[in-house]
Amino acid sequence: MATAETTSSPTRKTPARAASKRSSGAAKSTSARTRRPTRARTSTQVKRASTETKTAARSTTGLVGDYAERAVLIPVGAALIARDRVVEVITTYSSPAKAQTQLRKFERRGNTARNRLEREVRKTRTRFERELRQRRGQLDKRREAVAKSISTQVEQTSSQVQGRLKDGAEFVQERVLHRA
Repeated sequence: MATAETTSSPTRKTPARAASKRSSGAAKSTSARTRRPTRARTSTQVKRASTETKTAARSTTGLVGDYAERAVLIPVGAALIARDRVVEVITTYSSPAKAQTQLRKFERRGNTARNRLEREVRKTRTRFERELRQRRGQLDKRREAVAKSISTQVEQTSSQVQGRLKDGAEFVQERVLHRA
């Protein structure tokens, strides 16, 4: 017959194992007990863990490397662009003929900009004048309508006043004739 220690599975604790763990556990720290795996890893799990560790290390190293590379390449690129612009200016103005050519380019560009501005000002002025004429026409129509309305009202009022005056004059004549 087999004893409990020889037939036990790795996950099941026997009384002898539990006692030995308790006695040895008192001597060890708690961190040592927590680090010990509860079951053995398979070779696939070991390979996967190794690959994940390498990938994480590579990605961290890669990020640091990328930042370091950018820190070096940015000032170098800026210096090269500045150098190219200085070389361009030097070659553009290296002789009087080239300088005169550049001055003519600047003059043409300024002339074009002035012409464009003048054209835009003329368009704006024309648009403004057109709107002003339209508004004047509308005001003239309104003024004429108001003048016509006022003249109509004045005529009506004057005819009413004349009628009242006539009635009043007749009344007064009747009163004077009846008194006499």
